Amino acid sequence: MKEMTDALARVKLLLMDVDGVLTDGKLYNVPDPVTGRLVETKGFDSQDGIALQWLSWHGIKTGLISGRVSPATEERARQCKFAYVYQGHIEKIPILEEIMADAGVAAEEVAYIGDDLTDVVIMRRVGVGFATANARTEVKSAAHCVTSACGGSGAVREAIEMILKAKGLWDGILRKYEVTV
Repeated sequence: MKEMTDALARVKLLLMDVDGVLTDGKLYNVPDPVTGRLVETKGFDSQDGIALQWLSWHGIKTGLISGRVSPATEERARQCKFAYVYQGHIEKIPILEEIMADAGVAAEEVAYIGDDLTDVVIMRRVGVGFATANARTEVKSAAHCVTSACGGSGAVREAIEMILKAKGLWDGILRKYEVTV
Protein backbone atom coordinates (compact mmCIF):
# COMPACT_ATOMS: atom_id res chain seq x y z
CA MET A 1 0.00 0.00 0.00
CA LYS A 2 2.80 2.46 0.89
CA GLU A 3 4.57 1.68 -2.40
CA MET A 4 1.39 2.53 -4.34
CA THR A 5 0.87 5.75 -2.35
CA ASP A 6 4.48 6.75 -3.01
CA ALA A 7 4.10 6.01 -6.73
CA LEU A 8 0.86 8.04 -6.90
CA ALA A 9 2.50 10.94 -5.04
CA ARG A 10 5.18 11.15 -7.77
CA VAL A 11 2.63 11.61 -10.60
CA LYS A 12 3.12 14.81 -12.60
CA LEU A 13 1.33 13.66 -15.76
CA LEU A 14 -1.85 11.60 -16.19
CA LEU A 15 -2.41 10.07 -19.61
CA MET A 16 -5.31 7.94 -20.75
CA ASP A 17 -7.06 6.17 -23.56
CA VAL A 18 -10.51 7.49 -24.54
CA ASP A 19 -13.03 4.81 -25.56
CA GLY A 20 -13.65 2.56 -22.58
CA VAL A 21 -11.88 5.01 -20.23
CA LEU A 22 -13.31 8.51 -20.68
CA THR A 23 -16.38 6.89 -22.24
CA ASP A 24 -18.21 3.60 -21.83
CA GLY A 25 -16.78 2.54 -25.18
CA LYS A 26 -20.01 2.92 -27.11
CA LEU A 27 -19.93 4.99 -30.31
CA TYR A 28 -23.06 6.69 -31.58
CA ASN A 29 -23.58 7.76 -35.17
CA VAL A 30 -26.10 10.58 -35.50
CA PRO A 31 -27.13 12.63 -38.53
CA ASP A 32 -25.42 16.00 -38.94
CA PRO A 33 -28.28 18.55 -39.14
CA VAL A 34 -26.56 20.49 -41.92
CA THR A 35 -25.17 17.77 -44.19
CA GLY A 36 -27.35 14.83 -43.22
CA ARG A 37 -24.22 12.67 -43.08
CA LEU A 38 -23.64 10.53 -40.03
CA VAL A 39 -21.20 11.84 -37.44
CA GLU A 40 -19.78 10.03 -34.45
CA THR A 41 -20.49 11.16 -30.91
CA LYS A 42 -19.96 9.70 -27.47
CA GLY A 43 -20.85 10.40 -23.85
CA PHE A 44 -18.42 11.63 -21.21
CA ASP A 45 -18.79 11.57 -17.43
CA SER A 46 -19.18 15.02 -15.82
CA GLN A 47 -17.46 13.96 -12.59
CA ASP A 48 -14.42 12.84 -14.58
CA GLY A 49 -14.41 16.31 -16.15
CA ILE A 50 -14.26 18.31 -12.94
CA ALA A 51 -11.59 16.02 -11.51
CA LEU A 52 -9.45 16.58 -14.62
CA GLN A 53 -9.70 20.32 -14.00
CA TRP A 54 -8.58 19.84 -10.38
CA LEU A 55 -5.38 18.28 -11.68
CA SER A 56 -4.71 21.33 -13.84
CA TRP A 57 -5.17 23.61 -10.80
CA HIS A 58 -2.32 21.73 -9.14
CA GLY A 59 0.00 21.74 -12.15
CA ILE A 60 -0.54 18.08 -13.01
CA LYS A 61 -0.77 17.80 -16.78
CA THR A 62 -3.23 15.52 -18.54
CA GLY A 63 -3.32 13.95 -21.96
CA LEU A 64 -4.96 11.35 -24.12
CA ILE A 65 -3.75 8.88 -26.68
CA SER A 66 -6.53 7.34 -28.74
CA GLY A 67 -6.65 5.06 -31.72
CA ARG A 68 -9.78 6.81 -33.00
CA VAL A 69 -10.17 10.35 -34.32
CA SER A 70 -13.26 12.12 -33.01
CA PRO A 71 -14.33 15.77 -32.88
CA ALA A 72 -16.23 14.91 -29.67
CA THR A 73 -12.95 13.82 -28.07
CA GLU A 74 -11.20 16.98 -29.24
CA GLU A 75 -13.91 19.14 -27.68
CA ARG A 76 -13.90 17.20 -24.41
CA ALA A 77 -10.12 17.54 -24.21
CA ARG A 78 -10.46 21.32 -24.69
CA GLN A 79 -13.16 21.55 -22.00
CA CYS A 80 -11.06 19.57 -19.52
CA LYS A 81 -7.83 21.46 -20.28
CA PHE A 82 -5.83 18.50 -21.57
CA ALA A 83 -2.23 19.46 -22.34
CA TYR A 84 -1.78 16.60 -24.82
CA VAL A 85 -4.27 15.29 -27.36
CA TYR A 86 -3.18 12.54 -29.73
CA GLN A 87 -5.84 10.83 -31.83
CA GLY A 88 -5.49 8.20 -34.54
CA HIS A 89 -2.59 6.43 -32.83
CA ILE A 90 -2.81 2.70 -32.16
CA GLU A 91 0.97 2.48 -31.71
CA LYS A 92 1.24 4.43 -28.48
CA ILE A 93 4.87 4.02 -27.35
CA PRO A 94 6.32 6.74 -29.64
CA ILE A 95 3.56 9.11 -28.51
CA LEU A 96 4.28 8.38 -24.84
CA GLU A 97 7.98 9.10 -25.41
CA GLU A 98 7.18 12.35 -27.24
CA ILE A 99 4.83 13.53 -24.49
CA MET A 100 7.29 12.67 -21.70
CA ALA A 101 10.07 14.55 -23.48
CA ASP A 102 7.87 17.61 -24.01
CA ALA A 103 6.56 17.56 -20.42
CA GLY A 104 10.04 16.97 -19.01
CA VAL A 105 8.91 14.05 -16.85
CA ALA A 106 10.39 10.65 -16.17
CA ALA A 107 8.40 7.47 -16.72
CA GLU A 108 7.90 6.99 -12.96
CA GLU A 109 6.16 10.40 -12.85
CA VAL A 110 3.49 9.28 -15.32
CA ALA A 111 0.21 7.50 -14.65
CA TYR A 112 -1.87 5.95 -17.42
CA ILE A 113 -5.46 4.71 -17.51
CA GLY A 114 -6.44 2.09 -20.07
CA ASP A 115 -8.90 -0.66 -20.84
CA ASP A 116 -7.72 -2.58 -23.92
CA LEU A 117 -4.71 -4.51 -25.17
CA THR A 118 -3.11 -1.50 -26.88
CA ASP A 119 -2.82 0.14 -23.44
CA VAL A 120 -0.71 -2.57 -21.81
CA VAL A 121 2.52 -1.44 -23.50
CA ILE A 122 2.08 2.01 -21.94
CA MET A 123 1.17 0.63 -18.50
CA ARG A 124 4.41 -1.35 -18.48
CA ARG A 125 6.42 1.83 -19.11
CA VAL A 126 4.96 4.25 -16.53
CA GLY A 127 4.98 4.65 -12.77
CA VAL A 128 1.31 3.81 -12.25
CA GLY A 129 -0.93 1.89 -14.64
CA PHE A 130 -4.67 1.95 -13.97
CA ALA A 131 -7.16 -0.39 -15.60
CA THR A 132 -10.86 0.45 -15.59
CA ALA A 133 -13.34 -2.02 -14.11
CA ASN A 134 -14.55 -2.78 -17.65
CA ALA A 135 -11.03 -3.43 -18.96
CA ARG A 136 -10.01 -6.67 -20.61
CA THR A 137 -8.75 -9.30 -18.17
CA GLU A 138 -5.25 -9.08 -19.67
CA VAL A 139 -5.18 -5.33 -19.04
CA LYS A 140 -6.30 -5.72 -15.44
CA SER A 141 -3.49 -8.22 -14.91
CA ALA A 142 -0.92 -5.72 -16.21
CA ALA A 143 -2.23 -2.78 -14.16
CA HIS A 144 -0.93 -1.61 -10.80
CA CYS A 145 -4.49 -0.70 -9.82
CA VAL A 146 -7.98 -1.54 -11.13
CA THR A 147 -10.70 1.03 -10.57
CA SER A 148 -14.04 -0.06 -9.13
CA ALA A 149 -15.79 2.21 -11.66
CA CYS A 150 -16.12 1.47 -15.36
CA GLY A 151 -14.87 3.78 -18.08
CA GLY A 152 -17.34 6.58 -18.74
CA SER A 153 -18.78 6.08 -15.25
CA GLY A 154 -16.21 7.66 -12.98
CA ALA A 155 -13.07 5.55 -13.49
CA VAL A 156 -11.00 8.62 -14.33
CA ARG A 157 -12.39 10.48 -11.30
CA GLU A 158 -11.50 7.53 -9.08
CA ALA A 159 -7.91 7.46 -10.33
CA ILE A 160 -7.58 11.24 -9.92
CA GLU A 161 -8.88 11.13 -6.37
CA MET A 162 -6.26 8.49 -5.57
CA ILE A 163 -3.53 10.74 -7.00
CA LEU A 164 -4.78 13.84 -5.15
CA LYS A 165 -5.02 11.93 -1.86
CA ALA A 166 -1.49 10.53 -2.24
CA LYS A 167 -0.19 14.05 -2.90
CA GLY A 168 -2.00 15.43 0.17
CA LEU A 169 -4.23 17.65 -2.00
CA TRP A 170 -7.62 16.01 -1.47
CA ASP A 171 -8.50 17.76 1.78
CA GLY A 172 -7.94 21.11 0.05
CA ILE A 173 -10.42 20.15 -2.66
CA LEU A 174 -12.96 19.19 0.00
CA ARG A 175 -12.43 22.46 1.89
CA LYS A 176 -12.86 24.47 -1.32
CA TYR A 177 -16.35 23.02 -1.68
CA GLU A 178 -17.07 23.32 2.07
CA VAL A 179 -17.19 19.57 2.54
CA THR A 180 -16.41 18.57 6.11
CA VAL A 181 -13.18 16.60 6.47
